[in-house]
Amino acid sequence: MKHGKKYNESAKLIDRATLYDPADALALTVKTASAKFDETVEVHVRLGVDSRHADQQVRGAVVLPNGTGRTVRVAVFGKGADADAATAAGAEVVGAEDLVARVQGEGFMEFDVAIAAPNMMGLVGRLGKILGPRGLMPSPKAGTVTPDVARAVTEAKAGKIEYRLDKTNIIHCPIGKASFGAEKLQANFDTLLDAIIKAKPAAAKGQYIRSCTLATTMGPGVRVNPVKIGAAAE
Repeated sequence: MKHGKKYNESAKLIDRATLYDPADALALTVKTASAKFDETVEVHVRLGVDSRHADQQVRGAVVLPNGTGRTVRVAVFGKGADADAATAAGAEVVGAEDLVARVQGEGFMEFDVAIAAPNMMGLVGRLGKILGPRGLMPSPKAGTVTPDVARAVTEAKAGKIEYRLDKTNIIHCPIGKASFGAEKLQANFDTLLDAIIKAKPAAAKGQYIRSCTLATTMGPGVRVNPVKIGAAAE
């Protein structure tokens, strides 16, 4: 794959053969951000599990202490008191049957997080084929199906992110913007990795975190030493 001049210049800063300490990796990742926009910093963690087995799934949500650096648009499926609470908490879109109809009939997707009151899941379940592939389907595991919709809205706005395995047993998550600097990114990184480690399935055998890579939106990957993040659990 052919890369541009800025990418190649950034790549020269990185020793591909080195597994960096997290602090050094984050400082280096920030240095590689050379785009004209504020690049997102992402973590890619490969786990020693098999996502094909139900007892080896790794999924959850965590609030990053310094947020993600992006404005999050929240849609809430709720009615009555739930709708009022969601609106008061700052949800951009609130509705029940009408919102389901907009998503189904009009293809309305102008939101980044979907939250549902438990009594709405009978309706929201109809949207599985639309919301599921986009990673937007409300889920109890992610805290997006909850009787406390106001709290869920507040957490989403504050920087709550969901982590889950893909088919190749890798978790991909944003941990902030390059402009945060290494210190704030470190706090977010530690919070996410702690959550992933605590979510280790009992059925997982051998080394749990196999590899960890940091990268900005347009930059090269920086490999993190899993031993240094206390993640090479046997």
